[in-house]
Amino acid sequence: MSVPSGVRPGLPLESVKPRNPLSRARIERIADRTVSAFGLVFGLQTLPTALSQLHQLREPWGGVWMIVIFGGLALTVILAIVQRGVKIAMGVLAVVYLAALVTWPLLIGDPALAPGKPWVWFLCSVFTAFAAVAYPLGLAIAYTFIAPIAYGVVRALPAGGGVGPEIAALDAIYAVILGGVILAIIAMMRQAASAVDAAQSQALARYANAVRQHATEVERVQVDAIVHDSVLTTLLSAASARSPEQKELAATMAADAIGHLHAAEAATPEDQSAVGLDRLTERLVTAANAFSSPFQVEVRDVEVHTLPVNVAEAVYSATVQAMVNSMQHAGGPEVQRNVSIRGGGPAATVEVVVRDDGRGFTESEVPAERLGLRISIRDRLAKVGGRARIESEPGVGTTVTILWPSADSHAVGSAIPAGMHEPVTVNGSEAGE
Repeated sequence: MSVPSGVRPGLPLESVKPRNPLSRARIERIADRTVSAFGLVFGLQTLPTALSQLHQLREPWGGVWMIVIFGGLALTVILAIVQRGVKIAMGVLAVVYLAALVTWPLLIGDPALAPGKPWVWFLCSVFTAFAAVAYPLGLAIAYTFIAPIAYGVVRALPAGGGVGPEIAALDAIYAVILGGVILAIIAMMRQAASAVDAAQSQALARYANAVRQHATEVERVQVDAIVHDSVLTTLLSAASARSPEQKELAATMAADAIGHLHAAEAATPEDQSAVGLDRLTERLVTAANAFSSPFQVEVRDVEVHTLPVNVAEAVYSATVQAMVNSMQHAGGPEVQRNVSIRGGGPAATVEVVVRDDGRGFTESEVPAERLGLRISIRDRLAKVGGRARIESEPGVGTTVTILWPSADSHAVGSAIPAGMHEPVTVNGSEAGE
């Protein structure tokens, strides 16, 4: 259960933890929105100057360039908000701006009436930032130099004011420095975010491998325990055998022990010994009562059902993880929590339901690095042929339904079938008769 985007009324804000960590995707969204807003602000500041110089440009091309560039700046803000095609728009606008720089001398009807400083100068940093966001690093570096140099050349021409090579070079160097700083910041943020993504992917892969190894080891321990008990019992019986009947029994037990040893030698991770569902229930009841805010446990029809050891371990681990998630994220002692354990339900051999009426969450907003739902519950159950269904709503609560074996039916309920007795309370928990 992850922390939801909303907060249930009455709960302290301090209990809400940040949901989205540093990632490449998040850095890209931040860069898109920040640079597009930066461009719009500079565009609004430049617009009065551009309008004052409009009469000095050839008609209608001066107006066309203004509409395309300033309209494009407004469009990128909208696209950045909806996260659709913003980088394509920035890349196209960077090319359009470079074309406006190169063709600026053609827009001046009379060089004697050329403006003191062309309005395109004030947007040079904006479009180098656009290039830094939209283009690969090498192309962005090239643009960071090409655009200011193109402006410097235009600035030295009569159509650009004819200020001379020194002033034009200073303007170009200033634009290169500012664009380079913006490019360096964006590149460093991307590099750091990519390193975090790579480390997170490695951690997820290692954790998944550890889960598989743990499941295999637990199963191996179970097999070893059976073999140990069989061999030890055989040795004790043989040591105490006195009568022919006792010796014959010891010989039979020895043959069985040898069979266990051969089976253990050929055992694979797919070998499955059986365990009673009532044994699994006892472990779950103990775990539920060990929390600081104990769960109410309801148990029904578990005495006659068995399941493989690896399945029992997977169901136990997934259930405990669901309870731990509820304790960590659903709220404090005021939250009502319960666990229902049922054998032989309509949807599966075993059905465990963990409920709370706490904060709840939206599952689509759970970040990838949160492992509780995906690996510790869903993947663990899927590996043994089971499944988990998570139902949650912010402010309402969460229900985690664990089923084995998996079934296509969506009728995963916990309703009491006709004729079934109401549960009774046993040691602070509820148990069916």
